[in-house]
Amino acid sequence: MPLEITDYPLGIRLWPSEFRHGRQTIREGYCFSPLESTADCFRFTALAGAEKVAAIFRSFASCLPDEAFLILEFYEEPAPQQSEEQPVPTVYYSPYLPKEELLATLEPYLPRLIHDGFVGFGLANNRAGLELFYSEEKVLTCFAGNHIRVMNLLARHGLQHDPQILIPTDLGHDHLSLLCHPRGALPLPFAAMSEGELDYVQFCSELTELLDMYQVEETLSFFLSEREQDAIESCLTSHPQFAEFAEEDFGSLLLDWNDFVDECEAGFEGDLWEYRQGLKLRDMIQHVAEAVPAVLGDKILEIVADADSRLRKNMVDVRKRLDPPAEIRARDDHFWYRGMVRNQGVYLRRDLIRQGWYKP
Repeated sequence: MPLEITDYPLGIRLWPSEFRHGRQTIREGYCFSPLESTADCFRFTALAGAEKVAAIFRSFASCLPDEAFLILEFYEEPAPQQSEEQPVPTVYYSPYLPKEELLATLEPYLPRLIHDGFVGFGLANNRAGLELFYSEEKVLTCFAGNHIRVMNLLARHGLQHDPQILIPTDLGHDHLSLLCHPRGALPLPFAAMSEGELDYVQFCSELTELLDMYQVEETLSFFLSEREQDAIESCLTSHPQFAEFAEEDFGSLLLDWNDFVDECEAGFEGDLWEYRQGLKLRDMIQHVAEAVPAVLGDKILEIVADADSRLRKNMVDVRKRLDPPAEIRARDDHFWYRGMVRNQGVYLRRDLIRQGWYKP
């Protein structure tokens, strides 16, 4: 059915000129296509009336395993004045939580998350290869391996396949926060809320604290399908040293490597054993990248390429080598064992001196 203006979230205002030019055939619906760099997964793009979004998320949650994590995206800082740079939203992930607990925590915030034009949110389980995200553009994006299942879910909510679907990003539009609207014009439940409750920075910050969410760099947004995760799990299971990590979400391990590199840049405060544990994580990533099919291996190395590059720039004394554990049979002379990070904390430097890294 055509989407009337009243069906749009309050955070999106289409330019009237778009309707004068005969482009008023905006309809609820969805399109889908194979996901880039993944042979067995699909990307769905869907447009739905605001009143349907919460129900679609609840239906999607029923497809997830027992645990999931929340993705939250919002602009923490206003755009700098007289700057040509576009502001970039901050992205947060929650830990994996029981999905019913996650939905219960999310419930009081859902209307504000859906309607505010500077907020996006989603649910995902990487191991299951499932993600649903509702962007600041107020467009639903779903990643899944089973496209029939997603098509059935959307159809249950009245969304039909439309290869020519128009979405707000195709048209001129403005983004509005809930505070941009005259208080008297706001519908319930927003009319009964204070300005603080309507401030997206405040309610998003509350949600990040409630769910103990952590910031993730936007460049680290990636998706591994269920079949790719199966291949990675099989690879890790067959390795005597890495088998204990086989059932973990490999996406989280990739984020852990990035966190390790961040810590090295800021100043590594752990000791040499803890530093070696970070290098062992990179050993595991390399083992997987070399053991899985080449397309997946290249994808994994591309995900960690930025962190690798930053670590290389941070290394000094690269003519010396911090030998890896004896049980690692590295195919290449892995760069993360060549040299040492510049910013060494007290404990790491102490252990390096004891080991003889620094010669008199």
